[in-house]
Amino acid sequence: MHKNRRYKKTVLENGLTLLTEENRAFYSASIGIWVKCGSLNEAKRNNGVSHFIEHMLFKGTPDRNALDISREVDSIGGEINAFTTSEATCYYMKVLESHLPKAVALLGDIFLNSLIDPEEISNEKDVILQEIKMVEDTPDDLIFDLFNETSWEGSPLSQPVLGRTENIESMDRQRLKDYMERFYTGANVVITAAGSLNHEELLLQIEGIFSKMEKGAAANKIEVPKFSSNLLVEKRRLEQVHLCLGTNGISCDSSDRYAAYLLNTMLGSGMSSRLFQEIREKRGLAYSIYSFLSSYNSAGLLGIYAGASASAVNEILDLTIRELMAFKNVAVDDDELQSAKEQLKGNMVLGLENSESIMQRLAHNEIYFGRDVPVEESIDNIDRVSPKDIQELSCKLFSSDSLSLAVLGNMKKGKLEGKIDELRGLLI
Repeated sequence: MHKNRRYKKTVLENGLTLLTEENRAFYSASIGIWVKCGSLNEAKRNNGVSHFIEHMLFKGTPDRNALDISREVDSIGGEINAFTTSEATCYYMKVLESHLPKAVALLGDIFLNSLIDPEEISNEKDVILQEIKMVEDTPDDLIFDLFNETSWEGSPLSQPVLGRTENIESMDRQRLKDYMERFYTGANVVITAAGSLNHEELLLQIEGIFSKMEKGAAANKIEVPKFSSNLLVEKRRLEQVHLCLGTNGISCDSSDRYAAYLLNTMLGSGMSSRLFQEIREKRGLAYSIYSFLSSYNSAGLLGIYAGASASAVNEILDLTIRELMAFKNVAVDDDELQSAKEQLKGNMVLGLENSESIMQRLAHNEIYFGRDVPVEESIDNIDRVSPKDIQELSCKLFSSDSLSLAVLGNMKKGKLEGKIDELRGLLI
């Protein structure tokens, strides 16, 4: 499928892993530095530290201040950004192939030499607090934090990636440095690059910059508690009610993952999905309705999001449970499954037609599987899924003891307590 693809992997003496996929059909190259830590690695008292560090690494080094960093990126027509998830933090750039050495030098400098200046920490607290407030003022973002809070009760996965307000307000340099000393080490870092590049040339530059990193100890794998069957309602005066209904899901490396991808596709991914057709197209109960998979190293969930008027919530919940039961009780027909397979394969392959997406896929496969997973292998596994596989997985996931609901809007919890019990009874 990728005739020009050349994948290579090198592990440095300090444990840092370099992965590249060379493809001269691209004019660009993308490179990312991935640290295997995120909010899942945080204790309650330092929740938000991973994301805070992500911000601080753009605030200056002995050789570059924050403005210098921005000007240097602009001067080569590049893109630079970063993000934090539950299990990883990534710093990445996309540039024309001729500017890749400059991108590596810049990323290496901010990653290894950031000052973490106390004055900048004070300024960045305000920025992150505003970011938290922005989420709190955006219901279709906030509902997912509430959903994680109730679905993973007692687990670090219940914590918001941005952190709690009180933690951000009390954040100091020592806490940031201690966390970096623990996780920002060779054993926890993966560098991935894709596009028009040469592995050996990039390796020489990476060794020259990153060989001084301590190897450190690999981050412990965090065991996530079982999915919690809970109800959380946050009453607010909003025009819509936002809800997330979820069940137990699959871990990233589960043998059922391809069946889960297809189940999610048929349930609520796209305009031809069952939920979209039944709830929006046929009945007009919601503008936005879709399902999603959230998978982690040792756990996962399958969720359904809807935004609707309060008067439609009960009917949406009833219809959603009806669709879940249909997957349990009746095997999907071959045509529906084949259509889902083509949709999933098309989305996957088309999504890899740029260097940044390939760079991210390299990292995902290394972090979760420890190896390369060619697209052809994924396609073969998708094609092998049968209607029986979908039905067996549905029976495994959709049960009365694994149903969680988070609701944000002008509704009272008392009105939903009986409803969630009724829904659980239907899933037996």
